[in-house]
Amino acid sequence: MLSKTEKSFSLIFLIIVIAELVCDNIETLTTFHYLTKPLILISLIFFFWKYGKHLDIKTKQLTFLALALSLFGDILLMFADESTSFFIGGLVSFLLAHLMYVFTFLKKKNSSNNAVLLVVILLIYAAGLFYFLKDGLGDLLVPVIIYMVVILSMVITAFIRKGSVPKSSFVLVFLGALFFITSDSLLALNKFHKPLPFSGISIMLTYSIAQLFIVLGIKKQQ
Repeated sequence: MLSKTEKSFSLIFLIIVIAELVCDNIETLTTFHYLTKPLILISLIFFFWKYGKHLDIKTKQLTFLALALSLFGDILLMFADESTSFFIGGLVSFLLAHLMYVFTFLKKKNSSNNAVLLVVILLIYAAGLFYFLKDGLGDLLVPVIIYMVVILSMVITAFIRKGSVPKSSFVLVFLGALFFITSDSLLALNKFHKPLPFSGISIMLTYSIAQLFIVLGIKKQQ
């Protein structure tokens, strides 16, 4: 499924992610966390810029915007403990990043796909998640609901690419979208419900895999 170049980059990417997990969880290395976390998206942006030149201009622009907004969101969330404003800013950045991915995926939609079952499953999942979050949301109730709608839309638009792109492209992007919703769910539960064990590791790992899979999947579009 992956070319030699993609495998080589994935290995480098994994090393960067491991470095971030180590720096974020070992107190003596915390300073380096402010370098390793942004480096995750910076490496993806560089990879996509170098190896995504065969894609149409609109797809490249939307994907670059999604990655840049994600990078900005990552930076803001590093300071979320200092002020709620940083968390809200990060939330907005990722909401816009998800919208860019939605527009990117819609460019390759297959109108013959029936996503009704997926929509039902996602709505049930969202309702269950919201049940655990609602009491801790406070003033963020409406923004979080909007965010949930947008990320569910991203998963659905990733699914309806099936049949209009190579199988490897579809599988990678759809898995990436699922990892994204997993990461965001863990982050929301950890912040608004109750602290989760090893939350920093699970959130960052699923998030990094999500971004990597989506970028690799978009790159494989014809």
